Amino acid sequence: MEVMDAILKRRSIRQFKNTPVIHEKVEILLRAAMNAPSAKNFQSWHFVIIEDENTLNKIPSVHPFAEMMNQAPLAILVCGDKSIEPSAEYNALNCAAATQNILLAAFNLGLGSVWLGVYPKEERIKGIKKLLKLPDNVLPISLIAIGYANEEKPMVERFRPDRIHYNVW
Repeated sequence: MEVMDAILKRRSIRQFKNTPVIHEKVEILLRAAMNAPSAKNFQSWHFVIIEDENTLNKIPSVHPFAEMMNQAPLAILVCGDKSIEPSAEYNALNCAAATQNILLAAFNLGLGSVWLGVYPKEERIKGIKKLLKLPDNVLPISLIAIGYANEEKPMVERFRPDRIHYNVW
């Protein structure tokens, strides 16, 4: 698949089939994530793979927009390690790049996915940290529901020439 096809055709999927994602595909997603750029090349990310149905079903109790976790066979929590990169802001940037790579790789593998923001919402951070027993130095940034799509979404034209400025505003 061409990179531009994945970028233009990928959509946020919130309905999933009851089909597990094989571990080989999960490893490909993680390889994509770990090849994202990061500030000072610190690669300050960690990934929590969530496959346990009970845990997936508890996520909506700590994240108000995570109802799709009740259907998703897999979720990946992308976290920043403050002992590697002390700045929450740089951890957020590093993890955002890793998250985007996961979304594009998932699409390439025939999987649907949706990105849920955790950081900077303090109540979400606290809830996810408690639910998944994260150490103090680990900051949850984003949560990605992944599985085989049980919905289809058309490509949407999002190119906005009115948002482009050359040299000055």
